[in-house]
Order: sequence, then C-alpha cells, then structure tokens
Amino acid sequence: MSKQQNLSVDHPLEQLTADEIESAVDLFESESELGDYVQYHNVTLSEPPKAEVRSFEPGDSFDREIDIVAREAGETYEATVSLTENELLRCEHVPGVEPAVMPEEIEAARETVKADAEWREAAKKRGVENFDLVMVDPWSASGFEPEEHDDKRLCRAISWVRTSEDDNGRARPIEGLFAFVDLDEMEVVEIEDNGIPDPDNPLPPEDADYRADRVDTRDDFEHLDVVQPDGPSWEVEGNKIEWLDWEMRVGWNAREGLVFHDVSFDDDGESRRILHRASACEMAVPYGDPDPNHSWKNAFDIGEYHVGRMANELTEGCDCLGVMKYFDVEMNTMDGESETLESAICMHEEDDGILWKHTDERKPHTEVRRRRRLVISFIATVYNYDYGFYWYFYPDGSIEAEVRLTGVDSNGVVPVDETADDTYGQYALVAPGVKAPIHQHFFNFRLDFDIDGGPMRAREVHNERTGSERNRKNGFRAKETLLERENEARQDIDPLRGRYWRIESSETENSYGRNCGYKLDPHDNVSPPMKPTSSVMERSGFVQNNLWVTPFDEDERFAAGDYPNLNDETIGLPEWTEADRSLVDEDLVVWYTQGVNHVPSAEDWPILSAEIASFSLEPEGFFDSNQSITLPPEPCHTEYDITSPSDD
Repeated sequence: MSKQQNLSVDHPLEQLTADEIESAVDLFESESELGDYVQYHNVTLSEPPKAEVRSFEPGDSFDREIDIVAREAGETYEATVSLTENELLRCEHVPGVEPAVMPEEIEAARETVKADAEWREAAKKRGVENFDLVMVDPWSASGFEPEEHDDKRLCRAISWVRTSEDDNGRARPIEGLFAFVDLDEMEVVEIEDNGIPDPDNPLPPEDADYRADRVDTRDDFEHLDVVQPDGPSWEVEGNKIEWLDWEMRVGWNAREGLVFHDVSFDDDGESRRILHRASACEMAVPYGDPDPNHSWKNAFDIGEYHVGRMANELTEGCDCLGVMKYFDVEMNTMDGESETLESAICMHEEDDGILWKHTDERKPHTEVRRRRRLVISFIATVYNYDYGFYWYFYPDGSIEAEVRLTGVDSNGVVPVDETADDTYGQYALVAPGVKAPIHQHFFNFRLDFDIDGGPMRAREVHNERTGSERNRKNGFRAKETLLERENEARQDIDPLRGRYWRIESSETENSYGRNCGYKLDPHDNVSPPMKPTSSVMERSGFVQNNLWVTPFDEDERFAAGDYPNLNDETIGLPEWTEADRSLVDEDLVVWYTQGVNHVPSAEDWPILSAEIASFSLEPEGFFDSNQSITLPPEPCHTEYDITSPSDD
C-alpha cells in the first residue's frame, strides 16, 4: 500500500488534530477484532524516533502513527494505527493492568454514589439533608482495595456537602464514610463507615468562602497591567515557537499535559540541541495522618487520572498577564470522539528582576539588563488541588521548571472542641471541626537530553576543601565524579555541599576545552518519610531518590510505569535500574523527583496560597560566553507622580 501523506500537519511532532483522533478510532474499529463496546482511554501521537526528528526537513514526507489504549469487557488493549498507511499496525492484549480513570467514569461514579441507599442512610446520620448539594470525589483505590473486590476496577469515593450551590463545597467533609465503586459495572460494591468523630457536630459549623462575590474585598489594591505596545518577542508557526535564540515545539497529551520537543538554542548562527523531550511524567501525593479515614490517601495525579484531562481552559487577565498566546489542544473521549480544550496552554513574557548589572565607579557608568523570561504553562485542577506547571526560558540559555500548588487542602472532621495541642503534628486545625492532614507532593520530571545531538555523560559535582589541614591558606574546589552506571546515579540533593549534576556531550567542547554541558541545579526538595514496606512507598518507587539517570529506551516513558492505577507493585525506575546499565557515552535521560513537604496551617484555609517548587537547567560550559550580552537595555518609565498629595 502506498503512503498517503497527511496534509493536515507539516511536522512529525505536531499535536494531534480532531480529524486525526477520529480517523484513528474509525480505522481501529474497522480493522480490530474487538466488539461494539470499546472504551477509548488514550488516543495519542506515537512520537517518531529521534533519528527521524533530527533528519526531518520541511517538505519531507513522514509517517503519522497513533497509539491507542482501549478497554473491552474489563480487559486492556494497546494498538497502533498508521494514518499514513491507513492500516492497523498492531493490537495487543495487556493482561492485569488498569488504565487511568476517565472523566466520564468520574462523573458516573459521583451519581452512582449519591443514588446508593446504604450510603444515603449513613450520610443522613451525618446531617446531610439535600443530596443535590453533595460533592463526591472518586479516588483510585490503589493500594487499599478491599480483598474481596481486588479484581475489580475500583475507586474509593469521599464526599462533602455544600450549604448552597455556590459556596466552598469542601468546607464540610462527610467524614468516615466511603463508597467503593466498581467502575466497569458502575455500582457500589462496598460501604465503609468508620463512625462519626463528633456525633453532636457531624458537620463543621462554618462556611469557608473565598469567592470575590462572597467576601469583602479591599479597595486599596490598585490595578496592575503588563503592556507591550510593540507586541511580544516570539514567533509562532503551528506548534513551533521561536523566542530570542530559543526554538522549541510544544506538544500535549492527556497523561502529561504540556510536553516540550526539540528544544534548541541559536549560538552565533548555529542551532544547538539541548533537549529532545521534557515533561512532568508522574506525581505521587502521600498523606501522613494515621487516621484510617486519611492514611490510605496516595494519589498519582498524572498516572491515575491523567493531568492533561483535568487541565483548565485559561482566561486572559486571570491566569496570565500581558500579551498572551493560547494553544488549544485535542483529546479523545471514552467514545473515541475528539474534544477540544480551548486555551489549554498559555504563553507570555514577563519581567523577573535583574539579569545582570555592573556599575563602573570610576566612570561612573552603569549597565543593567532585565531578566525577561518566556513563560509557557498550563494549570490542572485535580479535585481539591490546583497545579500550575510553568516552564521558564531565559535569554542566557537557562531553563526553569516550576510547579505552583494551590487550591483547597484535602480535609477531614474532628470534634469542634479539639485544640492544636491534640494534633501531634499529624494535621492542623484550620476551622472549627476541620483538620488538614500533613502530606507531600512528589513530581517526577523526565528530561530526555540531547546535548549537541550526540552521546553524553553524567557527572556529580560538589564542593570540597583542598590543601593540607595544617596549611592556613584557604582553598576549595568543585569536585566532579563521573557517574558510570545507573545505580551510581541514584542520588539525592546535598545543599550544604552545593551538589548539582552535569550532563555533558562526550564529543563537543567549548573554546577552552570544556565538554559542552548543562547542569541540573536543584532548589528546595524533601525526602519521603514513608516506611519502605508501606504500600504507598512500594507503589511510588521513583520517590526513593531525587536523581535518576538511565540510557534512553523508548519504552521507558513514565517514572511509575505505564499503568500505576490499581497497581500495588514497584515498577518503573526502580525496576529498570536493576539492570545497572552503563551511562558512559550514551543517549541519556535524566529523571528528577521534586518534592514538596506540606505541613498545613490555619493560614492555608479556606484557600491555599501557592507553594512553589522548582529546579533549573543552566548552561555550564555549553557556550563560550554570556549569551545575554546582546540584550538591549530597557527604557525606564516613571509616569505617575508618587509624591504625597497636598493637604488641599
């Protein structure tokens, strides 16, 4: 069969179009042997091999293949279809795995719980009267499935009740009551009732409003605007972005959300590769309160729910400021239809203080450049939490990945007369009768490096003293150690010794004989205090270390494996690195686990001010000099008279 070039896209890494999603599903249905009741959990671009991306030139023909994860009769299948060849390339049964929970399943489970007679009776005992005001969050039951139902596709539903349709629905937890729902049969299979913590006050007494129309907002907070009268500095063609010396492609899939491809930097007319692919590929959110109503919580928001499906439609003047460029994305529904999420990705420029400055006191003369950055982001709401994923690109060749965590703390009920002295650091009292348990968030970033397009090496770098202990002269150095194998590269941050990690080309050097490289500079981080034998720790093995390095393998895409939902085993990074493969002169992938320790406080209620977690990728011998020297100075404007008004 001859190839029919798909004319709707002009690059092999372009995001899927609506027509491509639906054409792939039609092709699968016509050529597979599955029946009429197929559920489509993922219809995503089958990303082409690196060699094909590197050699692609505008106008070249290319294969357009689509990967499909489908379920029928409780079984999971993986398939690949070629839109170029118009054929089904493979369809394989994958036994014993469960794909992520789909939005359609979540909505159906919510109604199923609220309609269950046993659950309603238990909720009434807790003061629930109007079931139209009940909110249900179906969490994956991973790691804590009831034994008699561990062969089912289960979720564990927790709930709250509003006092009105537009109040903060999470102010009143329906504590100690859980419904286990079989998502395949869409029925409640078990009710767990752990009792009412405060029978006299089964529901917390206070509202927790934060909406602007329900609180008194201050009138001394003047409007701030970001104005770019000449427009932004970027150029966009399809999903390709050019900004100053940067060039990259933005991708999207339902699981990871925002993905970057083919990230390069123009070095005096030469386009130099840095990253082939970068994304946040997994999350784990363990809770530390031993209360049986909360100790089971361990959400994998990327692997179990697919954070891209929970992304917000961003709106101008709210999530971003200034001149924005929005990107729409296409994802599939369970029926195999395409669904557009408008304005899922936001791009804008923002000022970030001083990039560099020096005053020559002998002249006198001052030169200063502003640290402007290109911001590409998306925000996802996963039940109570809102996660903002931000990627910053700087004029000097640096990249920063940042997560902002906000929303409403997951919470529970305690007796209204309980005081902070009773909590022992396991939770905070945030309102009368309301507690917020201690928890952590771990984000794993997969960084598929491509330094100058060749083989690479990884090095650990830290500070150490030099010279004799008896010598009073001071000396210290940054000591580099080559990480030769995977197990050597399983490492953690060490801020007191200034530890960072360097990924360098095995072949290219700068003008001074330094192998061209980038360093991963860790910022704040945290280690997991969970017991090694706990179900939570076994499932989230990637949190055992901050840094992992592996040789590239196209089948190793997600830090906790392809199917973490309802999986109780350690898969992913700990499993792969058992082989202890060589890392010398290889195509390297760096996996960085960024942790956030959240000890709640009363100031987190009723809404959580954003917590920020980040790390940087910075050129370290990649260039011959500071690449931001060519930036022009910014004009200085003072248009508003800030002198004190007269008494008149």
